[in-house]
Parts: sequence; structure tokens; C-alpha cells
Amino acid sequence: MSSIFDCGDESQLLAGMRHARQAISRGELIVIPTDTVYGVAADAFSPTAVQRLLDAKGRGRDQPPPVLIGSPETLVALAESVPEPVQRLIDAFWPGGLTIVLPAQPSLVWDLGETKGTVAVRMPEGRVALELLAETGPLAVSSANLTGHPAAVSAAEAEQMLGDSVAVYLDGGPSGEGVASTIIDATSLVTRGGEADAPQVRILRQGAVSRAQLEEILGDLLEPESAPAPEADGDS
Repeated sequence: MSSIFDCGDESQLLAGMRHARQAISRGELIVIPTDTVYGVAADAFSPTAVQRLLDAKGRGRDQPPPVLIGSPETLVALAESVPEPVQRLIDAFWPGGLTIVLPAQPSLVWDLGETKGTVAVRMPEGRVALELLAETGPLAVSSANLTGHPAAVSAAEAEQMLGDSVAVYLDGGPSGEGVASTIIDATSLVTRGGEADAPQVRILRQGAVSRAQLEEILGDLLEPESAPAPEADGDS
């Protein structure tokens, strides 16, 4: 049976964080509040836990979850490299609602699904998420909902959809705007031999960070707007 902890109560928060860490170490799922929407989280380095996350949401391996980290420095260990324009984005929008896709560090031993050699990474804002990440390390996190349903903006909504597939629910109250993160593909900024096209950053999903905000940092490196990018749905 799942445990629910009110993070607005300091004693429950401490107990909830302890139970959440223990659940992650056992390969179980937890639900956490973030600055965007509620997320369902698993140990990113446990293939069994990641598969459990995908199964709970009703997702296939062709939809690998992003990874949440507790500090910008962690990105260096997860990504093949961090190009200077990406560092500018990190300085401007982390912690916050921007998920960045980069080529993954080849030495990583993990299995997030069919990532095609990439990793989608975000540093969230908020005490609960950041304190937990500082102790657990990177977590595979997707929005706390069943695939095809709106992302949960409260622990109660998450529990209604995910039920006992999640071991621990950390209730941090209603999400702020309830808007999921913007996702960008910055893989072309990593130098690869033989590529003729000029590198550009592509918006994969519109969300908490606007195109105008990205354009202010990236200028011409941002791919010109054509068809609208999908609205935020499916990941935190």
C-alpha cells in the first residue's frame, strides 16, 4: 500500500523524504512535486525501476523518460559534452522549466529506453525535489499521470491515476502554473565529423520557457519557427 506524506508538515516531510529515499534504493517508484507538474520518479541507473515507471504510465520504451538532476555540474557526467550555448541556457533557466536533450555520455551504464544515444536532462526548482536529488542522484522522472491523461498538478490527482504502482507520494500542494517544461534538442551543437548542416537548437515541446526567452539567449542558433511545437504534455 502506498504512503502519502504532507510536505507542508516538517515532521511528515522528514519522514516522507526518508521513505522516498528507501523506495528509490529498492527500485520502487515515488511521486514528487516539482516546479512544473508532479513527477513519478525512479532510479535512473536501475533498468528494472525505469521499466516499472514506463509500465505504470502505460508507455513504451520508445518514449524514454527525462532525467532530473540536483545541480548543473551533474550534467557533465551525463552528457557527452556541454556546448557553450547550452551553458548559457543553463545559466539563464536552471533551476527551472527547461529540459535539454544532448548526446549521452558513452560510458554511462543505464537503460532509459530507446534514447538513440541521447539524454534529456532538467534541473528542477523546489526544496523537496532538489533535496531528494542531492541524496539519490539522478532520477528518471516523467509526469505523474497515465499516458494520454493530463499531467497531475496535485498528489491526489497522481494517486488517482497511478495508485499502488507508486510506493511513496510526497504532497507539496498544488503545482504553480501546472505547465510542464519546455523540451529542446541541442544535440546538433555537439561537434560530429561529416555533418554539413549548421547546428541549430530545435524546440521539441512548448512549455514553461517561451520561444521568445530561448531566442533571447540563442539568437540565430534557435531553429526558425515553422509548424508550432507540441504543447507541453507527458513529462515534467
